[in-house]
Amino acid sequence: MSAATSRPVILLVGTADTKADEMLYLRERISAAGGDSLVMDVGVLAPARFTPELPNSVVAEAGGSHLAALREGGDENLAMQAMARGAVVLATRLQAEGRVHGLLALGGTLGTDLALDVASALPLGVPKLVLSTVAHSHLIAPERVAPDLITMLWAGGLYGLNSLCRAALSQAAGAVVGACLVSERPQPGRPRVGMTSLGSSCLSYMKLLKPALDARGYELAVFHTTGMGGRAFEALAEAGAFCAVMDFSLQELANHLAGSCVTSGPGRLTGAGRAGVPQLVAPGACDMVDYAGWAGCPPAFAGQPTHEHNRLIGSTSADIALRQRIAVEIGTRLAAASGPVVLLQPLHGIEAWDRPGEALHDAAGLAAFNTALRAAVPASVQRVELDAHINDAAFADAALALFDAWVAQGLVPVGVPPGVRP
Repeated sequence: MSAATSRPVILLVGTADTKADEMLYLRERISAAGGDSLVMDVGVLAPARFTPELPNSVVAEAGGSHLAALREGGDENLAMQAMARGAVVLATRLQAEGRVHGLLALGGTLGTDLALDVASALPLGVPKLVLSTVAHSHLIAPERVAPDLITMLWAGGLYGLNSLCRAALSQAAGAVVGACLVSERPQPGRPRVGMTSLGSSCLSYMKLLKPALDARGYELAVFHTTGMGGRAFEALAEAGAFCAVMDFSLQELANHLAGSCVTSGPGRLTGAGRAGVPQLVAPGACDMVDYAGWAGCPPAFAGQPTHEHNRLIGSTSADIALRQRIAVEIGTRLAAASGPVVLLQPLHGIEAWDRPGEALHDAAGLAAFNTALRAAVPASVQRVELDAHINDAAFADAALALFDAWVAQGLVPVGVPPGVRP
């Protein structure tokens, strides 16, 4: 939203054939909160009872379809997927032209499916909220969720207005308008480095690396690799949001291979490589598999050592076979990278709980993993063995030395010194 715009315009997306009352109520609440709305009708069953600014026929045509054909096809699922394609085209165009400043979409399973596509297509920093009857559900795959998406449960909202429904709708309207009014979009400035870590107790290198990178004139963004953090990191890396990445926490990859619910999807350790972004990589925490703390350790890992971090998340040690599989997958994914890659391999451990005396210490497992990683990393990837633990100062020092070398070679832009305006 430009400084001259006093009222943000919210793109209001929903099926006006079945949710007309709800959309009209939202339009009124958006106005009361200090915004304006642009209604996009994505319904296909019947005409709307009011006149949306973007009627369903326009949405269908934007996606390469015709509304009559979608109705005659008799498959509501395929019809809504076609409407999703049109909604994405229109939403991205309107946002790029500065005609909308935020997104509010509502729906059940069909409407949420469409809304997730639209939200993912909009840039980071554009406020986006999906009001859904399946919000926070395991039905929604992590890779479908935009990094900065707000989701709310549409309580009592399956059919018709009621007091519970109005409470949810009005909160959603206020939230998205408020976000548009006070949010700060990421702006060009100091070169940004993307980093991954698992909290600050399991992996702690960022405590040394952040002040060092700050002093060199770089902005550091650290992502918590507990599923959605890795999802956001990958999306931003592929979009070119980072001048380089320090991807030092890979246990989401281990989780995905082991079938854990704590996953960022199948694309982990691929985004920066596809974009050609320089990568410093380390196998932090990939010797363990995370699980929901409230559900307990999965039966498949019965007998393996565990670490109960809190009531939300626990970890169990990966056996040698899984560690070898993880090593092979790391090598395969790094081999596909189109930009420079260095793999840092700390030989004395890769997370805090694998040190001698800690719950997940497994000297034989670590040795087997190190051997497998040596064999898996291709010649196209520079591999640097370190006589250190990943949380030792020697690891951070090695990472900085490699980063500085890239800067000297012109592979990474020179930082903007503190106090100097970008």
